[in-house]
Amino acid sequence: MRIKMFDRVEHTLTNVRHVLDLKQNLISLSVLEEKGYKYTCIDGALKAQGVIHVERISSSCRKCKKAHFTTPSSMRRVLMSTPFSSNLWNKYTARSVPVCKDDKVRVVSGTYKGCEGKVVQVYCRKWVIHVECIRREKVNGSIVNVDIHPSKVIIKKLKIDKDRKALLDGKAKGCVVDKAKGKFTAEEVFAAIGSGPSLQEVD
Repeated sequence: MRIKMFDRVEHTLTNVRHVLDLKQNLISLSVLEEKGYKYTCIDGALKAQGVIHVERISSSCRKCKKAHFTTPSSMRRVLMSTPFSSNLWNKYTARSVPVCKDDKVRVVSGTYKGCEGKVVQVYCRKWVIHVECIRREKVNGSIVNVDIHPSKVIIKKLKIDKDRKALLDGKAKGCVVDKAKGKFTAEEVFAAIGSGPSLQEVD
């Protein structure tokens, strides 16, 4: 969660939980207490005392451009992720993965909307990909590939290898854990109450 301060400096709070249908950002006071922070509330203003580790994010255009163009290749690979089509979304329980060579993609926006083909090159240095069927003729008569940003395409067919299979399996496990997080069974509820009826007695 990003917070913009009065001096136009943005800070990022980590370990923030997303609650569905909640239209406000809330900070749990119990979490602050567990981490050893002390807080006081005076005239509706909350003041927390303690060492809160936040990541400083500058709003300067110069610094943002420098961070963008000097991003390491390991992070560029993740930032160049491409969303799945509806079929792959239901199959792998994931929304997107970093695009790779030999993936079959479809352009969904821009001049070449509707074109489909295999990815022939992932050009991380320029933040673009090249699709085999999307080319243009230069003034000198040579044929070159057209640069397409990964956000303008969706993946129709994946090239599966052992590394990618492990990535998809990890995403599927994380999705199952997230769905089960915060949910209690009837046995756990009755055990927490103490002398509650069992499931057999309820039936």
